[in-house]
Amino acid sequence: MNPLDTLEAFKLDVLKEVGNIGAGNAATALSRLLDKPVDMNVPTVSLIPFEQVADRVGGFEQVVIAVFLRVEGDAPGNMFFLIEEHSAKKLLRNLLSIPVSEEGYSEMEFSALAEIGNILAGSYLSSLADFTQLYMSPTVPAIAIDMAGAILSYGLVQYGEMGDSALLIDTTFLEGREELAGHFFLIPDPESFGKIFSALGVPNE
Repeated sequence: MNPLDTLEAFKLDVLKEVGNIGAGNAATALSRLLDKPVDMNVPTVSLIPFEQVADRVGGFEQVVIAVFLRVEGDAPGNMFFLIEEHSAKKLLRNLLSIPVSEEGYSEMEFSALAEIGNILAGSYLSSLADFTQLYMSPTVPAIAIDMAGAILSYGLVQYGEMGDSALLIDTTFLEGREELAGHFFLIPDPESFGKIFSALGVPNE
């Protein structure tokens, strides 16, 4: 195997382990919050170019619920939890047992979705920080409903250039036989991936 291919495979293995541990911590935290068992599949983890982020949630015009957090500290970046509307409604109804309206979202619904995104983000970020021994702290989450392209543009406008790559963790909640999928993205600032892999002892080349 090409040494560069081996390096990329090793990087992905490390990030998959981060995703697995983060998902386990998130499931535990949600179970405590809801006082009921929460099952999550082992997440699918991948590194993708930034320009493909919107494609993974149905394209730039796909309307999504987005929880956005800024990562501050040694390896700053942006975090998004994106979930399509139909999945968000099912998540609220089935997992949280919240009575949901067919149109629009109440303040309670938005608050519940923001808390789920916050728990997921905190769990994945804590897992990554433990692996790297880097200080990384999430800001208070913001939540919005809009087209995926507009959501990502907001992050660019607020914080300038994003890095070329995104860490995608496809998060799947299990409710009986039904799967409820969301997409978690960590988009480090241009220099942050290098810091993360350097802290792991992996050359970022």
